[in-house]
Amino acid sequence: MGKVHHLIEAYGRQATRDLLEGRRAPRIVEAAASWSSDEEMGTGYIHSGWCQTALPHRRPQDDSAIWKLETDSMTLLVEPGVRLKGDGTPSHVGVPFGAIARLILIYLQSEALRTGSRDIQLGRSLRDFLGRLGVSVGGKTTRLVREQADRISRCRLSFHFTRNGATVLVNQNIVDIAMFVDDPANGVAGQGDLFVETARLSESFFHQLRQHAVPLDEAAIRHIRNSSMALDVYCWLAYRLHALQDEKMVSWGALATQFGAGIRLRKHFKAAFTENLQLAQAVYRDARVTLTPDGLLLQPSPPPVRKLAR
Repeated sequence: MGKVHHLIEAYGRQATRDLLEGRRAPRIVEAAASWSSDEEMGTGYIHSGWCQTALPHRRPQDDSAIWKLETDSMTLLVEPGVRLKGDGTPSHVGVPFGAIARLILIYLQSEALRTGSRDIQLGRSLRDFLGRLGVSVGGKTTRLVREQADRISRCRLSFHFTRNGATVLVNQNIVDIAMFVDDPANGVAGQGDLFVETARLSESFFHQLRQHAVPLDEAAIRHIRNSSMALDVYCWLAYRLHALQDEKMVSWGALATQFGAGIRLRKHFKAAFTENLQLAQAVYRDARVTLTPDGLLLQPSPPPVRKLAR
């Protein structure tokens, strides 16, 4: 059970803020309290491969660079896509990054499984989904959502993993077909930027998703939506904990490899990971994990999607 939840129940929200240490203590308490009282039911889904790897947390400096993340179980390669400029010259759009990219990926996968269709609307339905998560789409956020949807639609990814002693490669686009329309914010049809209106998930990705989908608590996503690392940690715990038969130690080195991309100095990783782990636990109360000098001790836990258990 989550320590912060016990403290809130015993002392209240305000007193718990004073009891917890760290700069994110108020945010952790708020996430735990808000999640506990959230009555909006909903289940999202994500492919298990995304629970074992991660996208960049911040905008990469080079839009033409391939993103690589190698963990103890899998290697992810994300190749940036290309778009044509107004003058017909090709230009890399860069790989997806940050919290918004993760939320859009969860939306695409959740909507595909909900409808049983590879064809997904990225107009009003995506806006409604983000609205349910508390993301107000407008101004700068609108531009960021459109940019990340564009990057997701054009990129290509490869999952490399080992199974029965052999290396397995899953190489695919997330999106097979996308319908791009002129950005109305530009005001000049045919001369402005484009944004994705509809997308069709690739057949291979959709097939893999149906076989390897991990259920997520939509309310949990809602209350950690602004933190890309907390979203990654939450999805990882949702994938790992309920499948464990016995406790498992994950070293600090392995944790830093999977979650620490973008943190320049390894000595800064522990504090950042600890805060984001606490944020993930604030919305996954039944996650049984313990930080130790050697790393993170995982113990078998119920899955996060158990609404009646609150």
